Amino acid sequence: MESRFKALGHPIHPILVPYAIGLLHVAVLFDLVGIVMGGGSWHELAFWMIVAGIVAGAAATVFGWADWSNLPEGTRAKAIGRMHGMGNGLVLLLYSASWLLRTPDPTHPGALPLILSFAGAALLGATGWLGGELVDRLRVGVDDGAHLDAPSSLSGRPADER
Repeated sequence: MESRFKALGHPIHPILVPYAIGLLHVAVLFDLVGIVMGGGSWHELAFWMIVAGIVAGAAATVFGWADWSNLPEGTRAKAIGRMHGMGNGLVLLLYSASWLLRTPDPTHPGALPLILSFAGAALLGATGWLGGELVDRLRVGVDDGAHLDAPSSLSGRPADER
């Protein structure tokens, strides 16, 4: 099933997803360094990574929902996509709550915001796997007729052209 929304011939959702995943996981890494190093600017960096990750995740959500809504009802892809999307919605809520709780003093987040971020990162690993299942196993977002010698996405020719 091809994606409806593309940029330069590639689906937009998987272009945006790595930004959200990377930024949110880097926030957790910065928090871990902050714990080891005694806090301060590492936690503030995590605070801003969370902001950027939430924005990137929200943008990815728009295009992911558009692709999901095109999947046929009653398919495994529709069910996996629903779990993937709902799980990622929860990820964004966990990180948003963490961010809100940090706003009074981003350099000293306290235990609850850290726990929320760590839980968000763990769930993000699971929802990322579901996204991989959609693409790698169920071929969601893959051009019809894709093959190892398909013409460039920029050529304007269909993937199944030989």
